Amino acid sequence: MDVVYNHTTSSGQDNLSILDKLVPGYYYRLDQNGLVETSSCCQDTAAEHNMMGKLLTDSVLTWAREYKVDGFRFDIMSFHPKPIIVALKAQLAKIDPAIYLYGEGWNFGPPANNALFVQASQTNMAGTGIGTFNDRLRDAVRGGGPFDGGTSLVTNQGFINGLFYDPNDLAAPATQAQQDTLNRDADWIRLGITGTLKDFVFTDKDGNTRTGAQIDYFGQQAGYTLNPPDIINYISAHDNLDLFDNDQLKMPTSAPMSDRVRVNSLGAGIVLLSQGVPFFHAGDDILRSKSLDANSYNGGDWFNRIDFTFQSNNWGVGLPPSWDGNQNNWPVFQPFLANASLTPTYNDIAQASAVFQDFLRIRKSSPLFRLQTGANVEQRLKFYNVGPTQVPGLIAYSISDQAGPSLDHRYRSVVVMTNATTNPVTYAIPNYQGHRLVLHPIQTNGADPVVKTATFTRTTGTFTIPARTIAVFVERRDD
Repeated sequence: MDVVYNHTTSSGQDNLSILDKLVPGYYYRLDQNGLVETSSCCQDTAAEHNMMGKLLTDSVLTWAREYKVDGFRFDIMSFHPKPIIVALKAQLAKIDPAIYLYGEGWNFGPPANNALFVQASQTNMAGTGIGTFNDRLRDAVRGGGPFDGGTSLVTNQGFINGLFYDPNDLAAPATQAQQDTLNRDADWIRLGITGTLKDFVFTDKDGNTRTGAQIDYFGQQAGYTLNPPDIINYISAHDNLDLFDNDQLKMPTSAPMSDRVRVNSLGAGIVLLSQGVPFFHAGDDILRSKSLDANSYNGGDWFNRIDFTFQSNNWGVGLPPSWDGNQNNWPVFQPFLANASLTPTYNDIAQASAVFQDFLRIRKSSPLFRLQTGANVEQRLKFYNVGPTQVPGLIAYSISDQAGPSLDHRYRSVVVMTNATTNPVTYAIPNYQGHRLVLHPIQTNGADPVVKTATFTRTTGTFTIPARTIAVFVERRDD
């Protein structure tokens, strides 16, 4: 269960306003002029003050103890002291050891760089088992970033929606610089597949042997966790454009809806087959659209509607409301929303849902996709197609059950081949020459007819992967 302890909710603010009148300037964080800080988007609370920290802790414990809530998400968790969140986890474990804590670990605002206290930020939470959202994987898969606007929402393509290999109508023709960016994004995704481990060693896009911590993410270390439970892998949430809307803008307008469905499934599959905790925005599996509203918290049912009958995905119900910068983007949005060919049918939505469920079953089918320690990942997971000569848009990796104690009674190893490009890719892994690999039975019998054409040639260790496809191969123990 995902329950938000959100210090910006209206009811919470009302309660804190009453408390603040009793103890002025205590529950909220103040700036040097004695004014309430608002860098969180609303009034910042000051959990570094003992009684505010106690209010936070007591509230969560009450929800867990009395209402059996088994997961808590903290909005801008990095605005809270790490010791409070870690101590809370220990107290919750006495109620139920399975209760999971996670939140936004962004390093910004007054507490940035531990200026006020040791903050519950991404890098500080390594090894705690408390999850932080993975913006590295998010940006690489989607393209661009959360602060894009105007035509950059279109031109900043990502790994799954055409960067370099399928330029859209506004993007520049493919260049070497675009290929380098695609390879950089592939490195961020590879790191995400490991659980964003800071100690994982692999070959980067330039051919250098690096740890995850040595890979750059806009001036920060890309890898920062110790164990997979430290990370929340996601590519879509309530903030910013959802997955379907993002790809609507970034793919060429001529791309058929069948390709758009495949791209949606590519993104979901990357998340579901990565180590760590997968997180999905409601409706990611059924092509949910908010008609390009990037922040629909107050958009009502018109923009937030989810149709579980698959008759509509809510695309093109109108230009999004003017607030939060939407109005500045109307000239970019209008032609897309008016394009009838960009509206999916029942069959499109049903196909996306069915393939998503196949990936869920694959993840559940083997503990190799759900490793719990960094040491286990480092021992078992290996990447191929890396460095400066890599095939752009292809991510290939194996997870072995023969490197250490056996975890999977059915499979010796799994091999995952992700081809984001618009053409089939053939790639040989000499390590698997002579091995008996077959397409995962869930895909062999699954909803996607295209992945069923993926092949493995035993004599040469060669894989052929269709366009815009994730193919999972397994090596059975009884072969």
